[in-house]
Amino acid sequence: MTVTKRKPFTLRRVLDALGPGVTTGAADDDPSGVATYTIAGAQLGTSLLWTAWLTWPLMATVQMMCARIGMVTGMGLAGALRQKFPRWTVAAASFALLVANTINIASDLAGMADSAHMLGGGPASVWVVVFGLGICLATVRLRYQQIASVLKWLALGLFAYIITAFILKPHWWEVVRASVSPSWPKGHLMWATLVAILGTTISPYLFFWQAGQEVEEQKAMGRRMATRRRGPTHEEVVDRRIDIALGTLFSNVVMFFIILTAALTLHKAGVTEISSIKQAAEALRPLAGDMAYWLFTLGIVGTGLLAIPTLAGSSAYAFAETFNWAYGLDKKLRQARSFYAVFVLATVAGITMDFLGVNPIRALFWTAVINGVLAPFLLVGILIIATDRKIMRDQLSSMWTRVVATIATILMFGAAIGMFVF
Repeated sequence: MTVTKRKPFTLRRVLDALGPGVTTGAADDDPSGVATYTIAGAQLGTSLLWTAWLTWPLMATVQMMCARIGMVTGMGLAGALRQKFPRWTVAAASFALLVANTINIASDLAGMADSAHMLGGGPASVWVVVFGLGICLATVRLRYQQIASVLKWLALGLFAYIITAFILKPHWWEVVRASVSPSWPKGHLMWATLVAILGTTISPYLFFWQAGQEVEEQKAMGRRMATRRRGPTHEEVVDRRIDIALGTLFSNVVMFFIILTAALTLHKAGVTEISSIKQAAEALRPLAGDMAYWLFTLGIVGTGLLAIPTLAGSSAYAFAETFNWAYGLDKKLRQARSFYAVFVLATVAGITMDFLGVNPIRALFWTAVINGVLAPFLLVGILIIATDRKIMRDQLSSMWTRVVATIATILMFGAAIGMFVF
């Protein structure tokens, strides 16, 4: 491992450290997440506010473990998994990821298109195509540093949900009390909602995206060969911890305020059945005013623009590393045709699904449930990789990190079992 002089811990260092962790954390609050958190607040009020504080350390730990795998091995998650498991196993996981991500992309595009229509932009069906093909074109034409910069700025759109909650002027003491007093899930609905929250927060596509971004970051620093990317410095690891800690904190704070907004408006007014993004936003209007309506709607568009490249990109990374294709957002189309083909395929398939009459918000919610069931199996594989001294070149994650990741895995298995049992 390269030894460098330790940098002082200053505000400038914190700001300089912000990168993949922030964009990955923000991408977690995609329209799927917004829909899931809105449904949780509308149906169950503030009873699941406490989950935002539970999921933050779990999400941060898992993402840091994936980041370390990318930084130490010099390859993405699928490439690391192939060092330990048969190719067919990794291929099956990649295919399952592609299916789940495609459904999620379709749902996100539908939510974004509805929001654009509500903002006076014309037919939603047109916006599905415009957003989908526009994202594909931008990803193919732009290079990694340009894409990363755009994604970081899009993360600011999530402040819309925090502002919306403050507009409602809640009784903060009651909010604090609900936030620190967990209640045991009762009945199938609450268990399913808990699984959905865990699945949309600790989501498989984020694992692959985080590790893939570490490879992209190192390429951007001139480390083009895999052998040169192996073994991060102590300072690089610390910087990524700062990045991921703040990115995941921001993500979970936004989650908290979305649940709170829905609880204070929709649940309080008895509006518990939400069938579309449009219905959720319009239900807010008479209860919270025009400002809340516009902020909620604009937030859906911004989060979708941030999340869809992450969803399609994570599938492309997984397939490229499974089948040894050339890949990377730093490459041009002719240099990584198969990699970009998976990206475009996932997005175009999502566009196609939106013309099949799928209910977007229910699809968003149940996609989160599916991820909640699948994620713990993938977490087992990540833990096995993270504790392998040969693959990790003796740069293992800390014992504390492995303990928390194990807790996350057990909780997600338990929540999924609880949903089916109860």
